[in-house]
Amino acid sequence: MTTSATAATATAPATTAAATAPAAGPLRQALYVYGITPSGVRTPRSPGVDGAPVRLLTGSGLCAAVSDAPARLRPRRRDLLAHQAILEELGEQGPLLPMRFAVLSPRADTLLAQLGADAEHLTRQLEDVRGCVELNVKGTVVPGHFAELVRRDEGLRALALRTRRRPDYEANVRLGEALALGVRREARRAARGVLDHLTPLAVRAVPGTTDDEQVLSASFLLRSADERRFREAVDAQARACGGRLALSVTGPLPCYSFVDPPSAPAGR
Repeated sequence: MTTSATAATATAPATTAAATAPAAGPLRQALYVYGITPSGVRTPRSPGVDGAPVRLLTGSGLCAAVSDAPARLRPRRRDLLAHQAILEELGEQGPLLPMRFAVLSPRADTLLAQLGADAEHLTRQLEDVRGCVELNVKGTVVPGHFAELVRRDEGLRALALRTRRRPDYEANVRLGEALALGVRREARRAARGVLDHLTPLAVRAVPGTTDDEQVLSASFLLRSADERRFREAVDAQARACGGRLALSVTGPLPCYSFVDPPSAPAGR
Protein backbone atom coordinates (compact mmCIF):
# COMPACT_ATOMS: atom_id res chain seq x y z
CA MET A 1 0.00 0.00 0.00
CA THR A 2 1.41 3.38 -0.87
CA THR A 3 1.90 6.23 1.53
CA SER A 4 -0.77 8.92 1.57
CA ALA A 5 -0.12 12.65 1.84
CA THR A 6 -1.64 12.75 5.28
CA ALA A 7 1.12 10.49 6.55
CA ALA A 8 3.37 13.54 6.52
CA THR A 9 1.39 14.87 9.46
CA ALA A 10 2.07 11.82 11.62
CA THR A 11 3.41 12.72 15.03
CA ALA A 12 7.18 12.40 15.11
CA PRO A 13 9.14 14.31 17.75
CA ALA A 14 11.53 16.99 16.56
CA THR A 15 15.05 15.85 17.30
CA THR A 16 16.63 19.21 16.61
CA ALA A 17 16.38 22.72 17.96
CA ALA A 18 13.23 23.05 15.93
CA ALA A 19 9.80 24.39 16.60
CA THR A 20 6.48 23.50 15.06
CA ALA A 21 5.12 26.34 12.98
CA PRO A 22 1.69 27.81 13.55
CA ALA A 23 -0.92 27.17 10.88
CA ALA A 24 -0.16 30.52 9.32
CA GLY A 25 2.04 33.54 9.97
CA PRO A 26 5.40 35.06 9.08
CA LEU A 27 8.32 32.61 9.17
CA ARG A 28 11.16 34.77 7.87
CA GLN A 29 14.76 33.51 8.11
CA ALA A 30 13.66 30.10 9.29
CA LEU A 31 14.61 26.72 7.86
CA TYR A 32 12.09 24.00 7.14
CA VAL A 33 13.48 20.65 8.38
CA TYR A 34 12.53 17.38 6.64
CA GLY A 35 14.67 14.82 8.38
CA ILE A 36 18.06 13.66 9.66
CA THR A 37 20.28 11.09 7.91
CA PRO A 38 23.87 9.92 8.12
CA SER A 39 26.28 12.10 6.14
CA GLY A 40 26.97 11.22 2.53
CA VAL A 41 23.43 11.09 1.17
CA ARG A 42 22.56 12.73 -2.13
CA THR A 43 20.59 15.96 -2.10
CA PRO A 44 16.95 15.26 -2.97
CA ARG A 45 16.01 16.42 -6.46
CA SER A 46 12.32 16.90 -5.78
CA PRO A 47 11.18 20.42 -4.89
CA GLY A 48 10.42 20.95 -1.25
CA VAL A 49 7.61 22.72 0.54
CA ASP A 50 6.37 25.78 -1.37
CA GLY A 51 8.56 24.67 -4.29
CA ALA A 52 11.79 25.59 -2.49
CA PRO A 53 14.99 23.68 -3.40
CA VAL A 54 16.21 21.30 -0.73
CA ARG A 55 19.78 21.37 0.55
CA LEU A 56 21.78 19.42 3.10
CA LEU A 57 23.44 20.76 6.23
CA THR A 58 26.22 18.39 7.26
CA GLY A 59 27.97 18.16 10.59
CA SER A 60 29.10 15.59 13.17
CA GLY A 61 28.60 12.76 10.68
CA LEU A 62 24.96 13.71 10.13
CA CYS A 63 22.89 15.52 7.50
CA ALA A 64 19.79 17.62 7.97
CA ALA A 65 17.66 18.07 4.85
CA VAL A 66 16.27 21.60 4.85
CA SER A 67 14.83 24.31 2.64
CA ASP A 68 13.93 27.92 3.18
CA ALA A 69 10.65 28.14 5.05
CA PRO A 70 7.89 29.96 3.20
CA ALA A 71 6.56 33.24 4.54
CA ARG A 72 3.26 31.52 5.30
CA LEU A 73 3.11 27.81 6.02
CA ARG A 74 -0.11 25.86 5.81
CA PRO A 75 -0.81 22.12 5.50
CA ARG A 76 -1.83 22.30 1.85
CA ARG A 77 -2.00 19.02 -0.02
CA ARG A 78 0.79 19.98 -2.41
CA ASP A 79 3.09 20.82 0.49
CA LEU A 80 2.23 17.60 2.34
CA LEU A 81 3.07 15.69 -0.84
CA ALA A 82 6.31 17.64 -1.28
CA HIS A 83 7.31 16.88 2.31
CA GLN A 84 6.63 13.19 1.76
CA ALA A 85 8.50 13.11 -1.56
CA ILE A 86 11.65 14.44 0.11
CA LEU A 87 11.40 11.81 2.83
CA GLU A 88 10.94 9.08 0.23
CA GLU A 89 14.10 10.17 -1.63
CA LEU A 90 16.08 10.25 1.60
CA GLY A 91 14.66 6.94 2.83
CA GLU A 92 15.66 5.18 -0.39
CA GLN A 93 19.29 5.95 0.43
CA GLY A 94 19.42 4.58 3.97
CA PRO A 95 18.20 5.18 7.52
CA LEU A 96 16.19 8.31 8.15
CA LEU A 97 14.79 10.14 11.16
CA PRO A 98 11.76 11.89 9.62
CA MET A 99 10.33 15.12 10.93
CA ARG A 100 6.59 15.77 10.98
CA PHE A 101 5.17 18.44 8.71
CA ALA A 102 6.03 22.06 9.65
CA VAL A 103 9.10 21.53 11.82
CA LEU A 104 11.37 24.56 11.70
CA SER A 105 14.78 25.66 12.92
CA PRO A 106 15.58 29.36 13.29
CA ARG A 107 19.02 29.32 11.57
CA ALA A 108 21.54 26.96 10.00
CA ASP A 109 24.11 27.46 12.78
CA THR A 110 21.50 26.61 15.42
CA LEU A 111 20.60 23.41 13.63
CA LEU A 112 24.23 22.39 13.13
CA ALA A 113 24.97 23.05 16.79
CA GLN A 114 22.08 20.81 17.76
CA LEU A 115 23.32 18.05 15.46
CA GLY A 116 26.69 18.24 17.20
CA ALA A 117 25.19 18.23 20.69
CA ASP A 118 22.92 15.27 19.95
CA ALA A 119 25.15 13.38 17.52
CA GLU A 120 25.47 10.26 19.67
CA HIS A 121 21.73 10.06 20.36
CA LEU A 122 20.77 10.67 16.73
CA THR A 123 23.35 8.24 15.37
CA ARG A 124 22.08 5.51 17.68
CA GLN A 125 18.51 6.10 16.51
CA LEU A 126 19.57 5.96 12.88
CA GLU A 127 21.13 2.57 13.52
CA ASP A 128 17.95 1.41 15.27
CA VAL A 129 15.82 2.14 12.17
CA ARG A 130 18.37 1.05 9.56
CA GLY A 131 16.70 -1.33 7.12
CA CYS A 132 13.31 -0.77 8.74
CA VAL A 133 9.92 0.61 7.76
CA GLU A 134 6.86 1.56 9.74
CA LEU A 135 3.43 0.03 9.20
CA ASN A 136 0.34 1.31 10.95
CA VAL A 137 -2.53 -1.05 11.68
CA LYS A 138 -6.00 0.21 12.57
CA GLY A 139 -9.07 -1.74 13.57
CA THR A 140 -12.64 -0.43 13.53
CA VAL A 141 -15.78 -1.92 14.99
CA VAL A 142 -17.93 -3.91 12.57
CA PRO A 143 -21.59 -3.18 13.36
CA GLY A 144 -24.41 -5.55 12.67
CA HIS A 145 -23.30 -8.97 13.93
CA PHE A 146 -26.04 -8.79 16.55
CA ALA A 147 -27.56 -12.20 15.88
CA GLU A 148 -24.30 -14.01 16.59
CA LEU A 149 -23.66 -11.85 19.64
CA VAL A 150 -27.12 -12.51 21.09
CA ARG A 151 -26.72 -16.26 20.55
CA ARG A 152 -23.48 -16.29 22.53
CA ASP A 153 -24.42 -13.85 25.33
CA GLU A 154 -27.05 -15.15 27.77
CA GLY A 155 -27.74 -11.69 29.23
CA LEU A 156 -28.31 -10.14 25.81
CA ARG A 157 -30.46 -13.09 24.79
CA ALA A 158 -32.70 -12.61 27.82
CA LEU A 159 -32.94 -8.84 27.24
CA ALA A 160 -33.81 -9.33 23.58
CA LEU A 161 -36.53 -11.84 24.50
CA ARG A 162 -38.09 -9.47 27.08
CA THR A 163 -38.03 -6.62 24.57
CA ARG A 164 -39.70 -8.77 21.94
CA ARG A 165 -42.44 -9.78 24.35
CA ARG A 166 -43.06 -6.25 25.70
CA PRO A 167 -41.73 -3.81 23.14
CA ASP A 168 -41.67 -0.10 23.96
CA TYR A 169 -39.36 2.84 23.35
CA GLU A 170 -37.33 2.49 26.56
CA ALA A 171 -36.92 -1.25 26.13
CA ASN A 172 -35.70 -0.77 22.56
CA VAL A 173 -33.23 1.89 23.72
CA ARG A 174 -31.90 -0.40 26.47
CA LEU A 175 -31.49 -3.25 24.01
CA GLY A 176 -29.78 -1.03 21.45
CA GLU A 177 -27.33 0.30 24.03
CA ALA A 178 -26.60 -3.18 25.32
CA LEU A 179 -26.00 -4.48 21.79
CA ALA A 180 -23.69 -1.57 20.93
CA LEU A 181 -21.73 -2.11 24.15
CA GLY A 182 -21.46 -5.81 23.41
CA VAL A 183 -20.24 -5.19 19.87
CA ARG A 184 -17.53 -2.79 21.11
CA ARG A 185 -16.52 -5.24 23.82
CA GLU A 186 -16.12 -8.02 21.25
CA ALA A 187 -14.15 -5.72 18.95
CA ARG A 188 -11.80 -4.69 21.76
CA ARG A 189 -11.24 -8.32 22.65
CA ALA A 190 -10.43 -9.07 19.02
CA ALA A 191 -8.07 -6.06 18.92
CA ARG A 192 -6.11 -7.41 21.88
CA GLY A 193 -5.77 -10.73 20.08
CA VAL A 194 -4.52 -9.00 16.93
CA LEU A 195 -1.86 -7.14 18.93
CA ASP A 196 -0.80 -10.37 20.63
CA HIS A 197 -0.26 -11.99 17.21
CA LEU A 198 1.42 -9.06 15.45
CA THR A 199 3.71 -7.60 18.11
CA PRO A 200 6.19 -10.53 18.16
CA LEU A 201 6.70 -10.07 14.40
CA ALA A 202 7.96 -6.47 14.83
CA VAL A 203 11.15 -4.95 16.18
CA ARG A 204 9.04 -2.52 18.19
CA ALA A 205 5.41 -1.53 18.49
CA VAL A 206 3.78 1.60 19.90
CA PRO A 207 0.06 2.15 20.54
CA GLY A 208 -1.92 4.96 18.97
CA THR A 209 -5.11 6.77 19.92
CA THR A 210 -8.33 4.75 20.00
CA ASP A 211 -11.99 5.53 20.58
CA ASP A 212 -15.35 3.73 20.63
CA GLU A 213 -15.23 3.04 16.88
CA GLN A 214 -11.50 2.73 16.19
CA VAL A 215 -10.56 0.29 18.90
CA LEU A 216 -7.12 -0.59 17.52
CA SER A 217 -4.34 1.72 16.40
CA ALA A 218 -0.70 0.67 16.56
CA SER A 219 2.50 1.39 14.69
CA PHE A 220 5.01 -1.39 14.06
CA LEU A 221 8.70 -1.05 13.29
CA LEU A 222 9.60 -3.84 10.88
CA ARG A 223 12.68 -5.02 9.09
CA SER A 224 11.96 -4.44 5.43
CA ALA A 225 12.52 -8.14 4.75
CA ASP A 226 9.70 -8.98 7.18
CA GLU A 227 7.06 -6.71 5.65
CA ARG A 228 5.47 -9.39 3.47
CA ARG A 229 5.20 -11.86 6.36
CA PHE A 230 3.67 -9.15 8.53
CA ARG A 231 1.07 -8.26 5.92
CA GLU A 232 0.16 -11.92 5.55
CA ALA A 233 -0.30 -12.11 9.32
CA VAL A 234 -2.58 -9.05 9.23
CA ASP A 235 -4.63 -10.68 6.46
CA ALA A 236 -4.96 -13.85 8.54
CA GLN A 237 -6.12 -11.86 11.55
CA ALA A 238 -8.59 -9.93 9.40
CA ARG A 239 -10.15 -13.21 8.27
CA ALA A 240 -10.23 -14.55 11.83
CA CYS A 241 -12.07 -11.55 13.29
CA GLY A 242 -13.80 -10.13 10.21
CA GLY A 243 -17.23 -10.19 11.83
CA ARG A 244 -16.07 -8.11 14.77
CA LEU A 245 -13.12 -6.00 13.65
CA ALA A 246 -12.19 -4.46 10.28
CA LEU A 247 -8.41 -4.14 9.88
CA SER A 248 -6.48 -1.78 7.63
CA VAL A 249 -2.75 -1.27 7.05
CA THR A 250 -1.03 1.98 6.06
CA GLY A 251 2.56 1.98 4.85
CA PRO A 252 5.32 1.47 4.42
CA LEU A 253 5.96 4.82 6.11
CA PRO A 254 9.07 6.61 7.27
CA CYS A 255 9.65 5.61 10.88
CA TYR A 256 7.75 8.56 12.38
CA SER A 257 6.61 6.74 15.51
CA PHE A 258 10.07 5.49 16.45
CA VAL A 259 11.98 8.77 16.60
CA ASP A 260 12.72 9.67 20.20
CA PRO A 261 13.69 13.19 21.23
CA PRO A 262 17.03 13.86 22.94
CA SER A 263 16.92 13.96 26.71
CA ALA A 264 17.30 17.74 26.84
CA PRO A 265 16.84 19.34 23.42
CA ALA A 266 17.90 22.94 23.04
CA GLY A 267 15.30 25.59 22.57
CA ARG A 268 12.74 24.15 24.98
